[in-house]
Amino acid sequence: MTVSSPAQPLLPCIAIAGPTASGKTAAALVLADALAARGQACEIISVDSALVYRGMDIGTAKPSTAEQAQVPHHLIDILDPLQSYSAAEFVRDATRLVAEIRARHAVPLLVGGTMLYFKALLDGLDEMPAANLAVRARIDAQAAELGWPALHAQLAQVDPITAARLAPGDSQRIQRALEVWHSTGRPLSSFHTPEKRANSACPISANGFFSLEPQERAWLHQRIAQRFDAMLDGGFLDEMHTLRARGDLHLDLPSMRCVGYRQAWEALDLVAASGQALDLPSLREKGIAATRQLAKRQITWLRSMPQRRAIACDAPAAQATLVQQALALLPNQAPLPDASQT
Repeated sequence: MTVSSPAQPLLPCIAIAGPTASGKTAAALVLADALAARGQACEIISVDSALVYRGMDIGTAKPSTAEQAQVPHHLIDILDPLQSYSAAEFVRDATRLVAEIRARHAVPLLVGGTMLYFKALLDGLDEMPAANLAVRARIDAQAAELGWPALHAQLAQVDPITAARLAPGDSQRIQRALEVWHSTGRPLSSFHTPEKRANSACPISANGFFSLEPQERAWLHQRIAQRFDAMLDGGFLDEMHTLRARGDLHLDLPSMRCVGYRQAWEALDLVAASGQALDLPSLREKGIAATRQLAKRQITWLRSMPQRRAIACDAPAAQATLVQQALALLPNQAPLPDASQT
């Protein structure tokens, strides 16, 4: 008679979200070290709509080669900047990866700041309507005449939920939201329904969605400025020149509308048109301002997610608190000492 071995307890799937420059990558690597110290492997799934693009390393603050070698990473450098990547595609890929990582007896860590991706995982997505090129062309014609901020105001009248999370210059997402409205008579937000969870279970474990949020915005603003300066010092403009030299990229692409890239592209367009030298202080100011606005929207999204466990990322014990609470999710874990007491 063969005696079957007891079933292995399901390893948790842990998420680390937060606004840009909140320390998500560093926290994830510290957690990975803590897991390794307990003999538990883990793998990181990037939840970042910019990190999917190859050749966009500096402006996205992509984890370094050394950091990626420390822990296996997924959904980084999977697309050319000419391509797009939807929330539905992310959910498909992330769900598959979580299952594969667990099959390798490793803990999946979902790490990033693209809140639409997290929301799609948590709440699900209805089947989205197909693209309507005729409607899209009419919207583009309106935008050329009135400007995208005016179309953003139109969107706020018919779909205030979607408009509230979009910047007035986010042409791609404004276009799509208006296209869905004109094509179906339904706001885009109505396609993001909690009822879809019944058909597609969220892979993130209960109590496993951690959110790094600053107590003081000034702390985050300082880190955003430091990061942008480091990008400039690290060769961001050289990266931009390489991307522009391809000849097939433009500002209508999702990749080139990423924060930092859009501002740099516009600044270099001005140089090309005027023949004047690059106004680096202006680029810096606009890039930092756009990144602050992104962080503000990310925090707004996070605060609308009741599943999250907020951790003050500007607190001295932020990483220790995250590690303590995350390790407590592992099966058969003894209680750990309070991080605030260590």
